[in-house]
Amino acid sequence: MHNFKELNVWIEAKDFSVFIYKMTQSFPKSEQYGITSQLNRATVSIPSNIAEGAGRSSTKEFSRFITIAIGSAYEVETQLIIALEIGVLSKEDFEKSNSKIIKIQKMLFNFNRHLKNKISST
Repeated sequence: MHNFKELNVWIEAKDFSVFIYKMTQSFPKSEQYGITSQLNRATVSIPSNIAEGAGRSSTKEFSRFITIAIGSAYEVETQLIIALEIGVLSKEDFEKSNSKIIKIQKMLFNFNRHLKNKISST
């Protein structure tokens, strides 16, 4: 078991979730059950899966949850692109949020590589 609150990737993902929640408050009310809800849920899924995986009994299970978090990170990236293209997200907010999610994706990949190396060396 790992202390997820000490993992840099969890801290980044959690802070990003808060950032996205604040950003989507300015989205139109007509999108409350559409892109706003989808984006918020997918974003929260990233640190949630990191935390859930950290609580599992094996490194292999932890790696599986990091893989799920990676999938959610790509889902968020897709939703940001759609939000930009439908005009609910400004270019400036897109650039800020997109660079953050790409950083998180890289952190997740690197962390998962570390976990898989741990698995193969045991």
